[in-house]
Amino acid sequence: MKRVTNVILVLMSILVLYSCRNRETYAEQKNRERSAINRYIAEKGVKVISEETFFAQNSMTDVSKNEFVLFESSGVYMQIINKGCGEKLKNGETASVLCRFSEYNLLKGPDSLQLSNDLYVYSTLVDKMSVKNTLGTFSASFDPTSSLIYNKYGSSNNTSVPEGWLVPLSYINLGRPINEGDEIARVKIIVPHTKGHSYATAGVYPCLYNITYERGR
Repeated sequence: MKRVTNVILVLMSILVLYSCRNRETYAEQKNRERSAINRYIAEKGVKVISEETFFAQNSMTDVSKNEFVLFESSGVYMQIINKGCGEKLKNGETASVLCRFSEYNLLKGPDSLQLSNDLYVYSTLVDKMSVKNTLGTFSASFDPTSSLIYNKYGSSNNTSVPEGWLVPLSYINLGRPINEGDEIARVKIIVPHTKGHSYATAGVYPCLYNITYERGR
């Protein structure tokens, strides 16, 4: 019996040691995330520009050069493809905003589509959020009845929009196409886990979004 007990203890010790060796620390997870972002930048030929350069370019990125601006305080990278028609959300204003998006998990590769309401199966579902501008700080919540990303990652007591989705709102216009040539705002953003949805935060992974913003009715 003593020999059996000793064998069991040895096996348990081996399992614990194996588990510890294979459990990533948070620092290791962040390094893995950083590597995934750098891999995307290298593979896609992204030219990262500073905020100073971005502002000197009238808060625009040159898509022909595949420019992304890095916001140091948040770690979010943004490329403005189209600033959109209409006007920016005013201070003190609350508006309904409609979004179509494609989400890529960069840990799995630069082209690893994870979720999208641009797919035919979700074509009738446009993510709707209520956004408020308070002295240049944006807060937003999803409409649970019309939000793919909420229904995938949200919970009944948390309808908050990921902070990364709100970064572009300082620089784009929110409007609805009326005249010929009018287009809605479109951006690409690389969102680190600290500014992402709950699954990204828990899993410590970055997401790339190709996303449009349109003022709701």
